[in-house]
Amino acid sequence: MSVHVKLILFACFTSYVASFNAQGIYKSIKTDYVVEQEAVISNVDFKIKLKDSKPKVSSPLRFTNQQKPKGDSYETYKPNWDDLDKRPLPTWYDEAKIGIFIHWGVFSVPSFRSEWFWWDWQGAKYNNTVDFMKKNYRPGFTYADFAPKFTAEFFNADQWADIFNTSGARYVVFTSKHHEGYTNWPSNYSFNWNSMAVGPKRDIVENKFRTQQFVKSKTLPELYELVNTYKPDVIWSDGDWEALDTYWNSTEFIAWLYNDSPVKDSVVTNDRWGSGVMCKHGGYFTCSDRYNPGKLQSRKWENAMTIDSQSWGYRRNANLSDYLSIEQLIDTIVETVSCGGNILVNVGPSHDGVIKPIFQERLSQMGEWLKVNGEAIYSSVPWKFQNDTVTPKVWYTERNTDKVKTVYAIILQWPENDALLLGAPAPSKDTTVHMLGSDMSFTWTKGPSRGMLIKIPLIPYNQMPCKWAWTFKISNLLNS
Repeated sequence: MSVHVKLILFACFTSYVASFNAQGIYKSIKTDYVVEQEAVISNVDFKIKLKDSKPKVSSPLRFTNQQKPKGDSYETYKPNWDDLDKRPLPTWYDEAKIGIFIHWGVFSVPSFRSEWFWWDWQGAKYNNTVDFMKKNYRPGFTYADFAPKFTAEFFNADQWADIFNTSGARYVVFTSKHHEGYTNWPSNYSFNWNSMAVGPKRDIVENKFRTQQFVKSKTLPELYELVNTYKPDVIWSDGDWEALDTYWNSTEFIAWLYNDSPVKDSVVTNDRWGSGVMCKHGGYFTCSDRYNPGKLQSRKWENAMTIDSQSWGYRRNANLSDYLSIEQLIDTIVETVSCGGNILVNVGPSHDGVIKPIFQERLSQMGEWLKVNGEAIYSSVPWKFQNDTVTPKVWYTERNTDKVKTVYAIILQWPENDALLLGAPAPSKDTTVHMLGSDMSFTWTKGPSRGMLIKIPLIPYNQMPCKWAWTFKISNLLNS
């Protein structure tokens, strides 16, 4: 099972985690109960702090009443879903909207087919994966033999931080432990199968079910270790599906997170905590990989998706057509946020610590677009209409201030004529229309039957505010 946090770590019983403090530092960790863990590290400047020292972690398994904060506002959550689901989602998560997901581990060494390489080869025994091993590696080569080649010699935390900061993302989720069980931190509970003992020899985070012994002796100690050492604000769990939440002791762990952990006030959890839990319980819902329902949901949700449409980890055998275009990426961001979701954009670094140019280009383009249009994304809320009722490829968000409610119409396709017909907005005599990134104001008339017709003058290409997806800022509507 995995868990994500803000730093964010991802682990199997994978979990992701992330954290946020008053200085604006976001940290995330994903941890998998079974095989996978990821960690996400971020702050407003995305300065990732990695240390080579082994963490000193005291056991968090027992807590006294003296450790609990005092005060009338303190609420204790009981270890059951009815009670845990009552906890309000910390506001930072909904305001952030956009995060970066990083899948990086021993699977980055073969970098063939997907991050599930160990299973494709030794479990499912897919023919192309078995043939790949026969052609490229000696007889008797084991999955563990890949670990020394996970060298990360070009990994530069400052460089990664600059890339993520440029992207416009507000938090980062990093794999602390994937389904293969290899931990990207010097865990006290993963002897000789972690990044300090074999492979990079660095702490990358800071630089079937017969008994519960596995959970008690490995999964939970690793989760407590991650939270106490790296203090993430998001726990993004995964790899949970073959066992019930009672096997994973999920509600007990989450109750500790909400009540007694060092991130109890800021931590956010997802919904992957055992068979039958996903899309029913948790801090926010993921429901499936690349979940994008296209309509408003009753609970906060997240679209965890990949720039490489075929894999979460880096693949040497990927084709250019496998990668999302910037138009496809922006379309997905806009649709997700308009329907109330966050989006987690995944990249897969290579075994030597390089984020390949195709990923850097997409993230840079995403940041270029958000620099102009971020006002319609960050801290926005869904409007009463998610997409337009007349013109396709138009999505809406809203922001509320003390003075006025503003609706943003994000058009994914530039109008063919000199006007944009919007069916959803109901204009008043005081309605104004501007385009984000432009000083121009736009005139409008009422639509032929409803809505409004925005007149668009000829704009020279070099005066366009951005290259993809444009945002009209509409104020003083009757139905805002």
